[in-house]
Amino acid sequence: MGQVLKCISPIDGSVFAERAVLSREDAFAAAEQARAAQAAWAARPLQERIDLVMAGVAAVGAMNDEIVPELAHMMGRPVRYGGEFGGFNERAGHMAKIAAESLADIEVGEDTTFKRYIKRIPHGVVFVVAPWNYPYMTAINTVAPALIAGNTVVLKHATQTLLVGERMAQAFHSAGIPEDVFQNVFLDHDTTSELIARKAFNFVNFTGSVGGGQAMERAAAGTFTGVGTELGGKDPGYVMEDADLDAAVDTLIDGAMFNSGQCCCGIERIYVHESLFDAFLEKAIDIVKGYKLGNPLEAETTIGPMANVRFASEVRGQIAEAVEAGAVAHIEAFTGDDGGAYLTPQILTNVTHDMRVMREESFGPVVGIMKVSSDAEAIRLMNDSDFGLTASLWTADVERAQAVGDQIETGTVFMNRADYLDPGLCWTGCKDTGRGGGLSVIGYHNLTRPKSYHLKKVTG
Repeated sequence: MGQVLKCISPIDGSVFAERAVLSREDAFAAAEQARAAQAAWAARPLQERIDLVMAGVAAVGAMNDEIVPELAHMMGRPVRYGGEFGGFNERAGHMAKIAAESLADIEVGEDTTFKRYIKRIPHGVVFVVAPWNYPYMTAINTVAPALIAGNTVVLKHATQTLLVGERMAQAFHSAGIPEDVFQNVFLDHDTTSELIARKAFNFVNFTGSVGGGQAMERAAAGTFTGVGTELGGKDPGYVMEDADLDAAVDTLIDGAMFNSGQCCCGIERIYVHESLFDAFLEKAIDIVKGYKLGNPLEAETTIGPMANVRFASEVRGQIAEAVEAGAVAHIEAFTGDDGGAYLTPQILTNVTHDMRVMREESFGPVVGIMKVSSDAEAIRLMNDSDFGLTASLWTADVERAQAVGDQIETGTVFMNRADYLDPGLCWTGCKDTGRGGGLSVIGYHNLTRPKSYHLKKVTG
């Protein structure tokens, strides 16, 4: 009997769903079916592809009442937040809106002798490996533009959110997208690596851990298959002396704690100008003490369990090490903290960059807050990281934010907001956060290749 993937619910540790992985033969057959279907899909008019994708997106929205509690069972997000369809629809809708312009030929010049232009050509088969923390929104970032651009898509979703790919496939097929054009597959790691190594795909998009991204790149080594990655993060916030204090505290603490801190661009460290530090800390503690930790299926719960006990154990370990090294923990254990997946959100001060909690990705409800005296000090600390996804700057001065932002090693600079993905902007990172870029016109460029036409009209 083959391997079975099991989604263990963080609510109570029970098996919520399980699926058998494809055999090696069936996995390669699925990739071949995607390849065989690609030319006909790409030959369809662009507007037809757009309409079908958006119909599939709408079909996912029609399932939302079932999806929201399903997500709570699989990864612990409280039902009170209503799921992900708003962002899912916004991202797909924006990519649909800009498709014609983004995929249009680039006209280089035409006269009586020559016609020259550059086309955007779909890669072929795009393999999407999606994470569990925002399982619908992260998947649609690539699925929608890849299909619209004329690629076929094979989706492999995280075991923790085992049913998401099935939901998306069911919705997209019901809207009229052929089954071979968009496939959801269950694969083990060895088969995944072999598929990539044997050129079953023309482009791979992976969102997940640094180790996972390294495994994808190793599998693709020497194949010349493009690999786009969004990996770890340790995103900073910097509160300058002229910031709107209330707005900064509300946004940064929410950015640190929402979804139990399990956000790709969640805030994991905060640097506050010394003139505002005490007031910021007091307000932050009050906010966190007001959270209700509990069963995500209950309406009053504002923070649910982490998606897996081992994720919570990692965060507990980082906190314990920091406290042992002199950090101060400001939040007493919540009643609902069970020592397992249910974890008390924590604020730490007296932290340093010698501590793992300020250097390694936590991906949980903990944030370290440090006092700084200048932009130069804040910039140095923000850049003292192996990661670079987003940075959140708080000031009334746009030019100052731009000047500071220019010096930060990051993929996105926010001013007076945090933890948000604007589909009009390229979603990208640097350093160990990975490479490539999704959404925006650049997302389309990464999901296609340029093909140049140099046509000489006369030879006499």
